[in-house]
Amino acid sequence: MKNLIIVESPAKARTITNFLSKEYKVIASKGHIRDLPKSTFGITIDDETGDLVPKYSIPRDANPTVKELKKLAKEAETVYIATDEDREGEAIGYHIAMAIGKNPTELPRIVFHEITKSAITHALENPRRVDMDSVDAQQTRRMLDRIVGYKLSPLLASKIQKGLSAGRVQSSTLKLVVDKEREIKAFKPEEYWTIDAKFQKDIDAAIYEFDGLKIEKLTIKNEAEATNITTTAKSESFTVLSIEKSKRKTKTPPPFMTSTLQQAASTQLGFSPKKTMMIAQKLYEGVKTDQGVTGVITYMRTDSMNLAKEAVESARSYIKENFGDKYLPSKAKSYVTKSKGAQEAHEAIRPTNVHFDTKIAPEYLSGDELKLYLLIYKRFLACQMTEAQLESQSILFKGDKSVFKANGRKLLFDGFYKVTGYTEKDKLLPELTQGESVSLDDIQQEQHFTEPPARYNEASLIKKLESLGIGRPSTYAPTVTILQQRKYIEIEKKRIHPTEVAFTVTEMLEEHFPEIVDSDFTSNMEEVLDEIGEGHKEWQKVLKEFYTPFMQKVEEGKKSIKSLKVAIPTGEMCPKCGSELLLRKGRYGEFIACSNFPKCKYTKNTDGTEPEQPEETDEKCDKCGAPMVIKESRRGKFLACSAYPKCKNAKPLNPPRELDVPCPECGGKLQEREGKRGKFFGCTNYPKCKFIANFEPVNKKCPECNYTMGKKTLRGKEVYECLKCKHREDVPTEA
Repeated sequence: MKNLIIVESPAKARTITNFLSKEYKVIASKGHIRDLPKSTFGITIDDETGDLVPKYSIPRDANPTVKELKKLAKEAETVYIATDEDREGEAIGYHIAMAIGKNPTELPRIVFHEITKSAITHALENPRRVDMDSVDAQQTRRMLDRIVGYKLSPLLASKIQKGLSAGRVQSSTLKLVVDKEREIKAFKPEEYWTIDAKFQKDIDAAIYEFDGLKIEKLTIKNEAEATNITTTAKSESFTVLSIEKSKRKTKTPPPFMTSTLQQAASTQLGFSPKKTMMIAQKLYEGVKTDQGVTGVITYMRTDSMNLAKEAVESARSYIKENFGDKYLPSKAKSYVTKSKGAQEAHEAIRPTNVHFDTKIAPEYLSGDELKLYLLIYKRFLACQMTEAQLESQSILFKGDKSVFKANGRKLLFDGFYKVTGYTEKDKLLPELTQGESVSLDDIQQEQHFTEPPARYNEASLIKKLESLGIGRPSTYAPTVTILQQRKYIEIEKKRIHPTEVAFTVTEMLEEHFPEIVDSDFTSNMEEVLDEIGEGHKEWQKVLKEFYTPFMQKVEEGKKSIKSLKVAIPTGEMCPKCGSELLLRKGRYGEFIACSNFPKCKYTKNTDGTEPEQPEETDEKCDKCGAPMVIKESRRGKFLACSAYPKCKNAKPLNPPRELDVPCPECGGKLQEREGKRGKFFGCTNYPKCKFIANFEPVNKKCPECNYTMGKKTLRGKEVYECLKCKHREDVPTEA
């Protein structure tokens, strides 16, 4: 092995390996292998300079990976850093170099927007160095988040309730949700009426003008006004006052960037932003295609709408060949990103090969991967096609005092709709002549009330974050997830509702730490981080300017902020120790607990019922000998030690099924397990061996690479698929 290439993910490593000769070995760091410690603050102040110094460490579960990386790096003549081309990827590359004992600025750094053979070859021919300005920007972001989270969260916990947290992006996002709820609560519905009519039996029209006054949405305020117009119109004779026809073009949609892809996938496919990014990651890192395993879309964390010249030329050639000249504009189209701080050097999200199209892709992709790929593919083609042309029609019907308006439209030329589809039906108006008499055949009045502003859904919240410049493409989906995990928001019928504690936390932050929830402050900080990344600002100066006044506020808050913890005496005595019982508020609502806590841990529900106790078993804990009890989690029932939290031993209630197939990595036993994302198969030698598969391994070797194969169902048919190289073949049907 002459060359070692280090990437983040195993899937990415497998795809790149397919493109290179045996002189290259590609290995994954499996994400961050060096970070601020989880258990301590991890930032110290230099006595001489006053600089904030991060104390990075290697997490325990990353030690085997670092050990292997060091060993391979020693054997290689050249070590390439090939992490993602964004701020986070640059920092991961820096930390990899530091962990293996290399100078980050001396290692060749290769970057690519897509994982295809040509892109990887081009990157290897044009290496650069690790961009330390980008690394410093990421370090600043990481340390700012650590300062806010580590110093503000305990203050919230001490003043409101346990388990609360604050964050630089998280808290300003939460304020948007809370502010929307405040708008809804303050909203007062306003009455208004509409009047609709039918002319010539089937021409739908709405009131447009009455007695010289143009009628807007809220013009008719009550039933009396509506009845007056309706009664008057019934007694009138109508003629055609005017007929207007106009042609208009519908602009082609721009290519996707992260936020718009998440929004489109939410509205059109029903995907959550988190799910969208997980599927996009797979499509970027490599899937099986007619050209072998390769990435089929460009990098999915981007705020740019730029497109590579070669990609645009390829799209134009495809459009001309498959749809004809009338669908191809005379010049290629380009789009400008409107979001603050957009990285224009990056590309929009597009397919890597325009010939992996709607005919070929379904043969290799299935389910959600196919849905998302086709959404991206069709949007890319559409952005380089001609506009659609529509004809709008409007007719005014005039009586003595009343004027009604009918609208229609028809599609004259489908343009880009040829690819994306056109779902609206033509609404054609009949051919009439000006001055012609028409009959009023029906008229109806209807009461309405104005609606409060709609709550955010995940897509509209991300759109708002993007417009305000809060966060970056990589943070949109995780921010929503964190707010859910912290019980600050609940998502009901796809709409985001703030919980009661979200108001309490936001109100406290608004009063004492207004900059943390201020969208302008958060947005400006993102711009400052971009300036650090571009080498225009000094990162330590930015950190110091934030840290000193912020810490002063935290110290003042410890003394001056009034505790909002609920601890109301109930007048009852604890049945266990005789101390007074208190009404308290916890993470999951109100409950009654002993005032002698933590010596006495008696609790009960507010309705007087006892909390459900875990079911006891005859089994003893194999670690401490205490009885095991049955507890319940989101994933179902499991066995846990009754001595918790002193002993944290836990295991499945029913022993997992063992497979006859040995682990292809270490020869150990494989078990069927249940995880966050459903069923998977893993090695019993974990964490020494980290083999996992999301479909069942079988006693069959791959004819191409001799690795273990697994059995899965694909489009209703059982197939064998290699767990390593993804070679696939049908399962023979029994005679």
